[in-house]
Amino acid sequence: MRVRRTATTPRRTAALRTVGALLLATALSLAGAPAAGAAPDPVAAPDVARIDFPTGTSTAPDGRTLLTDPDGRTLQLRGVNIDKYDETTEADVRSIAAHGFTLVRVAISWNRLEPARDRYDAAELARLQQVLGWADRYHLLALVDFHQDVYGPQFGGGDRGIPRWATRDEGLPFVPDPNDWFAGYFQPAVQTAFRHLYDDADLRRWQADFYTHLATALRGHRSLLGYDLFNEPFGPVDGDPSDPAVLAASSAALEQGRLAGMYQRLIRAVRSVDRRSWLFVEPTVLVGQGVPTQLPGFADPRPGPARIGYAPHFYDTAVENGADWDPADGFVANYTTAITAYPRAHHLPVLVGEWGPPDAGRPGNTELVRRQVAAMAGFASGWTQWYWCQGAGGYCVLGPDGRPAPGDGPAFAPYPVALAGLPRRESWQDGHYTLEFSTGRAGERTAGWSEIAAPPGSRLTVAGAAHPVVDRSVPGRLRLLLPGTRPGTDVTVTVTPPPAG
Repeated sequence: MRVRRTATTPRRTAALRTVGALLLATALSLAGAPAAGAAPDPVAAPDVARIDFPTGTSTAPDGRTLLTDPDGRTLQLRGVNIDKYDETTEADVRSIAAHGFTLVRVAISWNRLEPARDRYDAAELARLQQVLGWADRYHLLALVDFHQDVYGPQFGGGDRGIPRWATRDEGLPFVPDPNDWFAGYFQPAVQTAFRHLYDDADLRRWQADFYTHLATALRGHRSLLGYDLFNEPFGPVDGDPSDPAVLAASSAALEQGRLAGMYQRLIRAVRSVDRRSWLFVEPTVLVGQGVPTQLPGFADPRPGPARIGYAPHFYDTAVENGADWDPADGFVANYTTAITAYPRAHHLPVLVGEWGPPDAGRPGNTELVRRQVAAMAGFASGWTQWYWCQGAGGYCVLGPDGRPAPGDGPAFAPYPVALAGLPRRESWQDGHYTLEFSTGRAGERTAGWSEIAAPPGSRLTVAGAAHPVVDRSVPGRLRLLLPGTRPGTDVTVTVTPPPAG
């Protein structure tokens, strides 16, 4: 595993505290990946449990929209972000699967994949294909994230984001703040670049062309869950961004107008070549401050039920600026309230694309991780923590010894990968995991084996059902069958860790 350490640079500005292509065939050949539409390589790792592609949704009693597999089982997707796919190794992907995760979110860069208009980087695409090929092999799902931070490399963001040839800043100056990278979003040059991206017909067309080319290249992968259409969207702020009212009004105007228009264009672009994938929309980062999104609903042109989801991020601004979390600040409760109404109104499954403190080992941040995992179990169909690396702090989910980083234990806890019923409550404390669920109601297609990700050697006890059948033959999974149990029965399962030593 490649060991990476990342500085705990603040991710959010203080202002927020207050509130293919022609080379496609060559690239596919270099990567050894299947051509678009071709059957993927049947060779797969035999020692890793599978996760089914979500083909539909169901509605929980509390109104949540949940992802379901072809057998109607409720799915929970949990995983990690791969921040730099060119540094990711097969050992990384294998380890992610071995830790019980089922999902990776892969950050990609328009700038790196299309460094000049209509000129695609074959080697770059080959590396991306390779990572998805490993996800195929180890039975993970992959969410491709169209990533940007402060627009792109024109504004000091390294080589990621929107390419310089698609950057129009009208020659305005840009002065980076080394202590607060997020403050760059409020500089006039960046605001102007975003305005042109949203408004200029040629930039709109070029962006849609890129999405279409990439979706054509990747659609042959069995692991491809879909696309997070635009990371942490931002745009023009009309007024003083330190004024919470100005910031909220600008965010609402963006979500209702320019950003909504971009999402609908990009949905059409991907759907022109890919009718299978899920497409996720993100709100602005203000949702992390308890400000509900003002995004509208989106039409999905695919035949059959829509496959559109909602992918907010779950960050506490004070924690990202270096503070240890204060449980009295109301962050988790405020966020949960803000996140709920939009996906329920539009019947969208929620997948939290990024979350996690820069140093989970501090006492307050340890509690934050525990509460975030518990909260997401109540409103989300899945999440990916930021991010997969090994080191001390810096958001790394693994410590220097390669084990779960101190404080991140709840993120590695057992969870129901596929549930023949509807989840009600779950908890994890001192290594003991408890899940309460209701078996499928009459008329619902929820039957068969439930599968819980758990470390090898874990023990499973069942209450509320007669004659349960437990299968431990699949590594990393406890499989449960409840023959003869009536639909609507409340069942409680408890997973206890393997004996020490």
